[in-house]
Order: sequence, then structure tokens, then C-alpha cells
Amino acid sequence: MALVPLKRRRRAPSPPAGPPDAGRFPAVVLCLVEKRMGASRRAFLTQLARAKGFRVDRAYSAAVTHVVSEQNSGNEVARWLEQQQEECGAGGDPALLDISWFTESMGAGRPVEIESRHRLRVSWAGGEPGNGVTALAPLGQQMAPYACQRRTPLLHSNQPLTEALETLAEEAGFSGSEGRSLAFTRAASVLKALPGQLSALEELGPLPGIGEHSRRVIQDVLEDGVSVEVERVKLSERYRTMKLFTKIFGVGVRTASRWYQEGIRTLVDLQERNTKLTRQQQAGLQHYEDLNTPVERGEAESIGRMVQEAVQRFLPGASVTLAGAVCLSPHQGLILYQHSQENSFALHEGPEPPGGRDVLDRFERCFSIFRLEVQGRPGAARGWKAVRVDLVVAPVGQFPFALLGWTGSRHFERELRRFAGHERKMVLNSHTLYDTRLNLFLPAASEEEIFQHLGLEYVPPTQRNA
Repeated sequence: MALVPLKRRRRAPSPPAGPPDAGRFPAVVLCLVEKRMGASRRAFLTQLARAKGFRVDRAYSAAVTHVVSEQNSGNEVARWLEQQQEECGAGGDPALLDISWFTESMGAGRPVEIESRHRLRVSWAGGEPGNGVTALAPLGQQMAPYACQRRTPLLHSNQPLTEALETLAEEAGFSGSEGRSLAFTRAASVLKALPGQLSALEELGPLPGIGEHSRRVIQDVLEDGVSVEVERVKLSERYRTMKLFTKIFGVGVRTASRWYQEGIRTLVDLQERNTKLTRQQQAGLQHYEDLNTPVERGEAESIGRMVQEAVQRFLPGASVTLAGAVCLSPHQGLILYQHSQENSFALHEGPEPPGGRDVLDRFERCFSIFRLEVQGRPGAARGWKAVRVDLVVAPVGQFPFALLGWTGSRHFERELRRFAGHERKMVLNSHTLYDTRLNLFLPAASEEEIFQHLGLEYVPPTQRNA
């Protein structure tokens, strides 16, 4: 047998030597860690940063102020830094940063402020940290047990971990296992609120809300980058089909599961088999792509102004507030679908018992799909796109409770009600707050007052992404 000589791998070009000047930002000197980033990507990112006026040094030196890494733990980068400092004989105390800081800085065209979510966390199991590295306390050292007690930003440093846990939570929900689904959701919620990137399971400590199953998944992702269990779920035909169907406006888990049992697998199957659909589901299927396309905040604000103008014509003095995820869309519109429900809540009936209803309020509501004109957006070829808009009408005395009930993630709202019941012996819903010990409804003129009644620090809407 003839031996074929091994083909030599082409080496990616090394980034050119750093520019002689200090660039537009003299106080910032970057050094990109090649490990896991790769030579090609490092060269590309170096050129990108230099084109935007950043100084990027090929090799570490005492002049470096920012060390940027991708897909490495804080401990790995700290060891890399120690090695570089030993080799070049230079000290320095650079910030150890995740690639997210670099990406945001490139988008802004300037060095953005370093936040805790940007910093790589370094934990030392015995011994002293090396030069330029500060040992940090475990990330979860003082984590509050309820999600409503924590500030949870939309963007955080543990995205791969939370995505894995949320996939398992979603799959458990599709299977009807609400307990398992909630357990994974709580674990993901804790990780979202951590002040920095988790690099070792030990950093969590004995945190409440993260069970053994969740810890195994976290460990797998930290060590291998993926969880075999999660990848198996993602490849499951049932999971993919359920995920597809539950994205249809008006379709819940029960309906999606029934369709799956009937052998329906795709949106085309639904149409070709003449599956019986409600009017809401017909509209959801017809506008599937539009309704699953994220919409910018500016477009949501345009809808708010449009609704405000319409409301003022019929009810002068009424207040209109955007709530929920603020993902809507622009200017003039027609209603493609609408379904209204009258207000069925009477204050004298008293509050609903906790967990007694799936529907958390009985306000007058209109679930609608708007046809909105667009330019330069998805759907622009036909001149419009479909956007879901839920209109909720609340009496002025119940408005703060309604606003709180419609602002924040589902888990944040669930935890807020759980805290009220377990810790304060109160019943909270989107209509009122009731103290069961005093047999008294507690009035509130704002969300802040509701938090005060509960003895909680106020959490602004942008921090309710539990």
C-alpha cells in the first residue's frame, strides 16, 4: 500500500503587528486570547477593532488593559495570563473580559463601560491568585431565594447554560410534567441573575433552586460545551414538532400534542389535511412568519401612539401604557383578527385563591392581529406585516396591579405571587392585593407601592427577566 503524504494544514495569517499610534482610545489596549477563538477569527477581530480605532496588540505586555476571550473560563484565562506574564517578564492588571464586551464595543464604535456580566469570574481552590488576578467570592454567595427579590437583566453572562436548562423546561412542559418544567425554569432563573459568568460548578455553592439534575446539566455544559441530554431533546421529532405548533397564535400544548398524535408534523400538513382550526388558529397559521418575527421597540412605541390616538377619541383622559415584552410594530393599521372578552371581575367577590385559575385576570381584553404598514422591514415587499397586539382595559383603581401583572417574565410573576402567599400571607393578582390576616384589600397607586406592601425592594421592568 502506498503511503500518501499528510496534507499540511494551512495556517491562518497572524494579525499584523499593532499600529504604532495609540488609536482613538489611548487608555485602552486590547489583547485577544487565541485559544478556542482560533487564529483566523482572531485575525479578523483584530482587523475589525483596528478599523474602528482600537489598539490591539498581538502579544501580551504590561501595556495591555483589556484581555478578551471567547469560550474560555475565567480560570483558564487567568492561567493564560500568568503564563504570558512569566514569559514576557511583565506585570499589569488587565481586565479579563468575555467576548460580549468586545462585540458591544464594536457595535458602539467605542469601548463600552465594563459591567459585571462582561467580566470573567476566577475562582481559586486553595493557594493564592497570581499577579494581576483577584480571587472572587462564589457567584451565588448571597442569592435571594425568590426571583422577585433579584434583578435579572435581559442580557446576561450565562446564556449557554440557561438555554440548555430552558430547553429541558420546555420539553418537560410539552410532556405535561409541570413540576420538572418549573424546576429547570427556577435553575435557569438563578443563573440569569448571577453577577458574572459561571466557570465552575463550585462557584454556585448550596444555592436554593438548583437541583441535582440541573447541576448535572450545568456541569456537562461547563466541561464539554454541550449537554448530551439537551442535544438529544433538540433532535427529538416530538420536541421540534411541539415547538413548531405552539408558536401558532391560539395553539396550546394540548392541541399541539393532539395534532402530533394524529401524525401531523408540519404547517403544510395542517393545511393539506384540512385540520379543523379555530378562527384564532387560522389567523395564527396564515401569519405564522410575521407573528414569530421580533419587532423593535421603536415600532412598539409607534403602535402605542396609534392606540393612544384611538382611545382618546372614545375615552378622553384614559391612560395608555406599553407592557409585556414590548415586542410589537408602526404607523397605520387595520385589524386582521380580533377577539374580545368582557370584564367579569367584581371586587366584592374577593380575590382568587392562589393557583385557582390559569387565567390571572378577568379584565376586558382584545386579542388582535394588526396589519401594519412597513418600509424596509420583513413583509415590505407587500407593504405590510402582521403584528400581534393584546389590548387590556383596566379600571384606574386596579391599573397598577394590571400593569405589574403584564410586565415581567412569566416566572417573575409566578414568584411574585408565591412570595406574597408564602411569606406575607397575601393574595396578589392582576386586580388587587389582599391581606388574609387583616381581611383587607391593600390599595396602591403605583407598582412601587405594591412592592412596599410586600416588603420588597422595587424591581424595575427591565430587570424582571427571570
